[in-house]
Amino acid sequence: MNTKEKNFISAVVYLHNDGARATEFCRAVAAQLEEHFAQYELVAVDDACTDDTVETLRAWGKEQSAPLTILHMSLYHGLENAMNAGLDAAIGDYVYEFDSTQMDYPADCIFKAYQMSQQGSDIVSVCPAVSRSGSELFYKIFNAYSRSPYRLRTDAFRLVTRRAINRVHASSAHLPYRKAAYAASGLKMTDLVFDGNVSEKQPGRFNLAIDSLALYTDAGFKVSMGITLCMLVLALAELFYTLVVFLAGHPVAGWTTTMFVITVGFAGLFAVLTIVVKYLSLLLDLTFKQQKYLVESIEKLQK
Repeated sequence: MNTKEKNFISAVVYLHNDGARATEFCRAVAAQLEEHFAQYELVAVDDACTDDTVETLRAWGKEQSAPLTILHMSLYHGLENAMNAGLDAAIGDYVYEFDSTQMDYPADCIFKAYQMSQQGSDIVSVCPAVSRSGSELFYKIFNAYSRSPYRLRTDAFRLVTRRAINRVHASSAHLPYRKAAYAASGLKMTDLVFDGNVSEKQPGRFNLAIDSLALYTDAGFKVSMGITLCMLVLALAELFYTLVVFLAGHPVAGWTTTMFVITVGFAGLFAVLTIVVKYLSLLLDLTFKQQKYLVESIEKLQK
């Protein structure tokens, strides 16, 4: 008889109008946790569901033995903020983060992720072998400008240790992009790859991608510096052309002075903007964002 793992496990599941699929997903997760762990909990984050998701899940929670907590958000917060609330409510030594109830991976990947964490990894990302071209492009840009030694990629879910959660919360109470925050935490991060892809795309990912590039990489500063250098080259070329016209003896009255002021002025403007961008990036690093979410109520269900 196999002995169950003694570590307390939390599984945080994001819900927004998932219908009956939410119950089926939680049932599958609970079955894996029940099989392998002596102590566990499910934390379902109700991000202002307007369909029957919560009612169906509540009925299931009252009929089975798995400890289920439903965290009701006061209004729609979006994936990252809602999951931040779920992480704060979870009490496990290890926490599974399920951003979607679409299970595109074999169910045994859940326990395999835990086994991998026992080999010294504080963050285990369960990733598909195939991902969308748009996602691949974003991660190539992100990884190229990121200061993290770990490369990010599309993932279906992840397992993080309490140490990893505490580490990133020590640097910022609010995590606008949890995956990037974990990669930048300095703790060991490992990928567990399964055959297949992730079929569901979360809304609002484009805005999150832009915010992530600004917060966790120096892409903005480097792009700004590149534009500044290009404008400086153009300004020098314009200045050279202006001097050639002047020395050739055919200048238009006032044209030389005007072009000189304009070209040098534009170069100076972009140089100043580069400095501003750099200071803004430093300001983000120092202050970041304050945690902002509103929890309406908490239900604890257990048979």
